[in-house]
Amino acid sequence: MTPTREAMQAVFDEADCLHTEAEVDAAIDKVAREITETLADANPLVFCVMTGGLIFSGRLLPKLLFPLELHYIHATRYRLETTGGILDWLVEPRVPLRDRTILILDDILDEGTTLAAIEEYCLKKGAARVYTSVLVDKQHDRKARPGMKCDFTGMEVEDRFLFGYGMDYKGYWRNAPGIYAVKGL
Repeated sequence: MTPTREAMQAVFDEADCLHTEAEVDAAIDKVAREITETLADANPLVFCVMTGGLIFSGRLLPKLLFPLELHYIHATRYRLETTGGILDWLVEPRVPLRDRTILILDDILDEGTTLAAIEEYCLKKGAARVYTSVLVDKQHDRKARPGMKCDFTGMEVEDRFLFGYGMDYKGYWRNAPGIYAVKGL
């Protein structure tokens, strides 16, 4: 059942703002500097993970002032739910990965199952090196691999159900201007 506009507005109105738009933008600036230092000479192939990675990628890419090739992929475990399921490839990479340096951009490192599967896929297809970057790393001990981290991370956040800057709540509020936590979750 599709949530009502009123119900989704209430979620936003009651949510806790964990990071403002200005704080998120500063985190994206930091990530851009780190990526530039590492990949400016690598001619990377960059993948935006849809749909969550769209806003992070859109804000980050204009700050990467070096040649790169951009494509998108779409792998999901959530399908508008609040808990993950089986990995579902909606759009696989459509360009050769062999001997390329890959940068994967996504919204969040939660458990990391989806990101780990994408990274493994790229390596199996012959990528020379795969880097990962997320806006948010949720702090908990349920990662797909113990101690799992991304190469480039904007900010760390507490273990709550988040939305905003690409992250959604039941398909809504990816457009929220900051990082928010659903009240009670």
